[in-house]
Amino acid sequence: MIFENSGLEKVVVPQDVLQNVMNKNGWVLGGSWDYERMTFDYKYEIPEGIYYLRLPGYAVDGDVGANNATIQLMDPYMGKHYFPTGIEYGSDEHFPERIVEHAVNNIRKVTKDLKVLI
Repeated sequence: MIFENSGLEKVVVPQDVLQNVMNKNGWVLGGSWDYERMTFDYKYEIPEGIYYLRLPGYAVDGDVGANNATIQLMDPYMGKHYFPTGIEYGSDEHFPERIVEHAVNNIRKVTKDLKVLI
């Protein structure tokens, strides 16, 4: 599930500001970063399964590994974790309405917090 037109896909932000806002809102820097890209995750563990809300971004300037990048954010998306294969993002996945609502509100909060700071 892709959350299009969230407003985040237009945001360009210094890496340190982004890290602070994401941590404040319960997101963690995912393990899938390199010197040009980073992904923040918000994990949902509910009886129906484990879901991840993800926010990817890429460096338009600087170096992610050196913590001095300027990050262009992209559309957030959600996937469901299956053991042992990993996370599926297909359009045929079912996402419980309560976590979709929470995700939308969380995305709005992150967008608002970032726009105040940049």
